[in-house]
Amino acid sequence: MSTQAAAFIKLFTGSIIALRACLPGLTWVLHDYCKSDFEFSAIRYVWPHRWNFGKILYMWIRYYGIILLIFDVTQIHLFTRPGITSDTVCVVMDSIIRVVGAILLWSIEIVMQLRIYALYDLSWKVAAINFFLFMVSIAGFTWILVHNALRRHAVIAAAIHLPLPGCPSIHTGIEWAQWVPATAFEGVLVCWALYKTVSTSLIRWHNGFKVSLYSLILRDNLFYFLGIACLLVFNNLMVVGITKIPWFSYSPFHAAMEIITSRMIINLYKAANDAVSKNFVSLPKYRFLFYSYTSYC
Repeated sequence: MSTQAAAFIKLFTGSIIALRACLPGLTWVLHDYCKSDFEFSAIRYVWPHRWNFGKILYMWIRYYGIILLIFDVTQIHLFTRPGITSDTVCVVMDSIIRVVGAILLWSIEIVMQLRIYALYDLSWKVAAINFFLFMVSIAGFTWILVHNALRRHAVIAAAIHLPLPGCPSIHTGIEWAQWVPATAFEGVLVCWALYKTVSTSLIRWHNGFKVSLYSLILRDNLFYFLGIACLLVFNNLMVVGITKIPWFSYSPFHAAMEIITSRMIINLYKAANDAVSKNFVSLPKYRFLFYSYTSYC
């Protein structure tokens, strides 16, 4: 088999894998929405809650995530039709796919910043530091995106006219670093949570009950960070080919981020609601903490 034939088979196989792997991501998120007990918890604990920034963010992440998965599946299957793809269209769509995915990730990082903000008693100094680093991570993402986009046209030029089902699955330049700024910022957020938890003893209630708010926030923060960080790292490893696993589109990654964050927010609302209903937050300080978390995620 010639080298050109082997290269074509590799590109064709990569396109087919991405085409088929995007559907499980959409199925996963729709199943979680329609069949999961967490959605019933959202109806019970989140929907009746007064409208605030936390509730708006939950609705945005939940439904934007579903729309994003539908977009992933639609565009990748639409591009399999002959005559739709071109080198310009593929270059533009490659950047669009990353941007719409980054919007979901940035929305999730806003949720985490607000949780840290509430955890530090609404400290504007902490919020300012996190916001600055957040903007730096966005700037880093944008620079890498533009850097790769300017070079992608030349990289896919030889493969764009091949009879492939969609755009060529070719990773270029420093694409492996696309999500490194976001991963680094995730590390900063989890360090804030760890520092606060270690430096602050568990709050004791007037009746001897130990409040689980800090442990809940720490657990969810760690679970979120490890889950999202592992997804980002695995994504980067797939791009550089270390895992030897073929690229299977962003759809599973988008589904996992949407589900993890939605459940994290629902858990918080449920914990706050249970604490209020059991009169565990009768003291002003504890009531302030719980209301801060449910107002600012």
